Amino acid sequence: MAVASSTTHGTQARKSKDAIAVETDPPQALTDGFHLVIDALKLNDINTIYGVPGIPITDFGRLAQAEGMRVISFRHEQNAGNAAAIAGYLTQKPGICLTVSAPGFLNGLTALAHATTNCWPMILISGSSEREIVDLQQGDYEEMDQLAIAKPLCKAAYRILHAEDIGIGIARAIRAAVSGRPGGVYLDLPAKLFGQVMNAEAGAKSLVKVIDPAPRQIPAPDSVARALDVLKGAKRPLIILGKGAAYAQADAEIRALIEKSGIPYLPMSMAKGLLPDDHPQSAGAARSLALKESDVVMMIGARLNWLLSHGKGKQWGTEPKKFVQIDIEPREMDSNVEIAAPLVGDIGSCVAALLEGMGADWQAPSAEWTGAIRAKVETNVAKMAPKLMNNNAPMDFHGALGVLKTIIKQRPDAILVNEGANTLDFARSIIDMSKPRKRLDVGTWGVMGIGMGTAIAAAVETGHPVLAIEGDSAFGFSGMEVETICRYNLPICVVVFNNNGIYRGTDVNPTGGSDAATTVFVKNSRYDKMMEAFGGVGVYATTPDDLSRAVNEAMDSGKPTLINAVIDEKAGTESGRIGNLNPQSVVSKK
Repeated sequence: MAVASSTTHGTQARKSKDAIAVETDPPQALTDGFHLVIDALKLNDINTIYGVPGIPITDFGRLAQAEGMRVISFRHEQNAGNAAAIAGYLTQKPGICLTVSAPGFLNGLTALAHATTNCWPMILISGSSEREIVDLQQGDYEEMDQLAIAKPLCKAAYRILHAEDIGIGIARAIRAAVSGRPGGVYLDLPAKLFGQVMNAEAGAKSLVKVIDPAPRQIPAPDSVARALDVLKGAKRPLIILGKGAAYAQADAEIRALIEKSGIPYLPMSMAKGLLPDDHPQSAGAARSLALKESDVVMMIGARLNWLLSHGKGKQWGTEPKKFVQIDIEPREMDSNVEIAAPLVGDIGSCVAALLEGMGADWQAPSAEWTGAIRAKVETNVAKMAPKLMNNNAPMDFHGALGVLKTIIKQRPDAILVNEGANTLDFARSIIDMSKPRKRLDVGTWGVMGIGMGTAIAAAVETGHPVLAIEGDSAFGFSGMEVETICRYNLPICVVVFNNNGIYRGTDVNPTGGSDAATTVFVKNSRYDKMMEAFGGVGVYATTPDDLSRAVNEAMDSGKPTLINAVIDEKAGTESGRIGNLNPQSVVSKK
């Protein structure tokens, strides 16, 4: 345990005839709040921090680095928070984001809410003003009641006021972040806490190693039997895999369940690769048919939210369906439609119980159903293939993504980060994944701006090369972090699909005035020059062949690279494939 450089002296006087002799007690080792926080994190195998330094946590970052922790400093707290969030998803340990008070805390709060919504473990640690000043609203530097603001937006929120409580406070934050349904936790550390001093031995004893922070939750036997009965009664069953299934890291069990059941499966975007997308049971390229025609749907780590039209409507066809749902959170059941067979427990335990209950006499779905799905997959794949092979200049989305699809297939260990509107929607249906947790994207909220933070954490946490495919609009939210990529010399290749605007670059100002249209950017922007400015490699690509050469060179070299991929500004569609969520005025003002 690190100790502060300080000693305490005691005296004891002894009187004699001639003099008073003074004896000195042995020096007493001390520690402080800075070191106790660092030691508590390290004790729990948390060795990486993402953040932005500043008052009052500047020295904390320095000391953490001196103690052997990896401290990745960003240019903006929201990007650091997005890095911590995805680190939690990849590792099943809470990702740590460290921010300054007030504005820095608020910047990190967006990422904390994002992590909570996506069920990823993350802890946002922020320095704050002293309670006695905040509570009387006396106007301290960056004064804000941060705990009260954070509480509605995360799973749990705590404040530590005394050095002797640091160990238990961090233990509570870790357990809250990873147990049950994972999520974000806020930890408020007032400035005075860091400077508090205590006996080093007592400080070491106050630290807590969290034992079994995410215990298994075994499903009830009758709920397993009920789920199997519903599946047995199905004529056209379907399994939907969500990112919760990928987070669970029960990869072998999930694959065994799907293959033993013989049921077609549909992976949500971040569940792609749990089984290879070219697996014979994959219904990914026959999504519409699978959703409409299925009669029983089992969801593993997926939720019936907007991404699945809430389990109702035209996407689901006209025939009533029965749902089986595996989730660790009981309140998720019946959130939109009736769940015929709720299966509450951790995914690994639930899947194992279903496998055991199937027995040797399990009957796979009819060849008519599985054959119809397979035929639709093959038809759609064949229909798409020519579009992916064009070498147009300027590029369209299909031609550009066609070459990136090939590159990812040849590099199965590479991690794909993806965000944008059209860039996201086309990429998730075109680029196949063959391994789990290799595709990282915008998650449940569909937010833009996660790209650079996510790419940085993916490279730091895994050591694997990262390919980040970005819409030009999405890249703008976090583009300054290319300096962070260069500073840490990370093996990240960023491809910016540049079509001069949001959705398309073709809008015009309806008034005919000099201001640009609201969705249009500077024409022919050179994003590649940004990377060059910080010492990385910048490439300007106008054809799929150019793009293929540049990405392969970047992935081979491991050098920070940004490729400005020129996309036809007319190629996009309004809001990608979710234009129905973007209301348009029908009133003509004259």
